[in-house]
Amino acid sequence: MLSNKTLFITGASRGIGLAIAKRAARDGANIAIASKTAQPHPKLPGTIHTAAREIEEAGGKALAMQVDIRDEEAVATAAKRCAEHFGGIDILVNNASAIVLSRTADTPMKRFDLMYGVNVRGTFACSQACLPYLKRSAEAGRNPHILNLSPPLSMKPRWFAPHVAYTMTKYGMSMCVLGMAEEFRSMGIGVNALWPRTIIATAALNVIALADPKRGRKPEIMADAAHAILSRDPRTCTGNFFIDDEVLREAGVTDLDQYAVTPGNKEFIPDFFVD
Repeated sequence: MLSNKTLFITGASRGIGLAIAKRAARDGANIAIASKTAQPHPKLPGTIHTAAREIEEAGGKALAMQVDIRDEEAVATAAKRCAEHFGGIDILVNNASAIVLSRTADTPMKRFDLMYGVNVRGTFACSQACLPYLKRSAEAGRNPHILNLSPPLSMKPRWFAPHVAYTMTKYGMSMCVLGMAEEFRSMGIGVNALWPRTIIATAALNVIALADPKRGRKPEIMADAAHAILSRDPRTCTGNFFIDDEVLREAGVTDLDQYAVTPGNKEFIPDFFVD
């Protein structure tokens, strides 16, 4: 369904972003990897170069670009380079995210700025930079999408009190969905959010206290759900806040156990922001 489509994916050097890239690559898609990690990280696996190899091994074409999405000039340059290299941009996946789970008094402003810079500013900057190319994709009938990996919006205090700074930034990504879906509707560009029902076993879990990867699901559940969304008609599929397993059930997937880190497990740890 995504054959010959070009995806610009932030934070695609590892984790969910890489899983989404590899799933699209199986269709024969072109993937622009817009991530910071060009050299091996001492604690986290994967670089833009290892990701490119995995994408090409999966059947896609890859363009590895070292990009700090907080830098609007770097983002604009990367979007232009991607469009020139592959002939356009059809899909933007705002996957890159920073997480600091701390209460107000324990959140250094440097960490606050990091989360706002990556989660909110980065999402907005990438959407803005890719917009001209997405408009051309729509005019060519190529069904353009923006997909943000962000949660359903909720004003329940329980989601704010333990980590108000992080929550504000993730909801900032979701507010981009809410506003841009309506703003871009007449252009034929679909804008949606996707969020996991359970924790996802990625390297990001290492910074979350009490997280147990064995009681989570693999990144592939998010990749398959993203693929299902990005294969829909953006003129009718826009402004939604999707949950991964609901998307897959709608797509006819009945075996969710395939995504469990521990096969047969029924006691998953729910992710933040999911009631």
